[in-house]
Amino acid sequence: MPTEVEGTHQIGNISLYTNTWKPDGPPVAKLIFIHGFNDHIHRYYSLFPSLAARGIEVHGFDQRGWGRSVKNPSQRGLTGPTTLVMSDVVSFIKTQLPSPVPLFIMGHSMGGGEVATLASDPKYADLIPSIRGWLLESPLIAIAKGYEPSAITVFLGRIAGKILPHMKMANPLLPENMTRDPEVAKSLREDKLDHDTGTLEGLAGMLDRSAALAEGRARLNKDVKSIWLGHGTKDMGTSYEASKKWFEAQTQVQDKEFKTYEGWYHQLHADLPETRDEFAKDVADWILARIGDEKKVESKL
Repeated sequence: MPTEVEGTHQIGNISLYTNTWKPDGPPVAKLIFIHGFNDHIHRYYSLFPSLAARGIEVHGFDQRGWGRSVKNPSQRGLTGPTTLVMSDVVSFIKTQLPSPVPLFIMGHSMGGGEVATLASDPKYADLIPSIRGWLLESPLIAIAKGYEPSAITVFLGRIAGKILPHMKMANPLLPENMTRDPEVAKSLREDKLDHDTGTLEGLAGMLDRSAALAEGRARLNKDVKSIWLGHGTKDMGTSYEASKKWFEAQTQVQDKEFKTYEGWYHQLHADLPETRDEFAKDVADWILARIGDEKKVESKL
């Protein structure tokens, strides 16, 4: 049976909460997972245990301003600018390098946008060859059509953000728009670690990252080997159409797969109880097909 190991990752004077899902035996691959907005690493239901059961060791952390990395209310949503967000992600990735087994990076929603941004940032070009593959779940390339903030709201928010970057603003995500499972929606509503709060600086950075991806200003590094993107057609959080357009523009990547989940909502990992195994299998199958060690894989099944 897979086991969980809690820990911390220290960055300066900030201690970030971490958790690892370990296989029963030596791992055949490692996956680093980056969670989404108003989320934390313990909201991914059976996904991580399912991956660990197939030999994939999963490493995750609660990002600055989120989950168990928040030690007092003043830290809620205090993510810092994009430069800090990305350096936190890179710092955590480097805890697993060099890796004795192939290393993969995956992100959901805001975290998916961060992963795509990282894989496109020339500043981190030296990191790219160490990553075997990149996986994006419902990434924030653009907000779903009909749910975008108005242009005037964004404009005024940017002005205010320059004057008061740490000013906080509630940005609630309707639980019933995230998943088709009423029980998951209920747990989202009741989860005290989901505080719905961002700073003007953090929210602007998130929108800037998605705009750079959607407009083609951030393009995947030439050394990206493989990419997988999964998105539901009924996503009310992030745009299925924007993900598909961005994905199709990455013509420099030869090994890539876009997976359409017809009728699924935003949280593919927790959409319906009967679909969770399907999603976990898709992710695991894609990773295991790229590790080049079929005998070890078969021994884990």
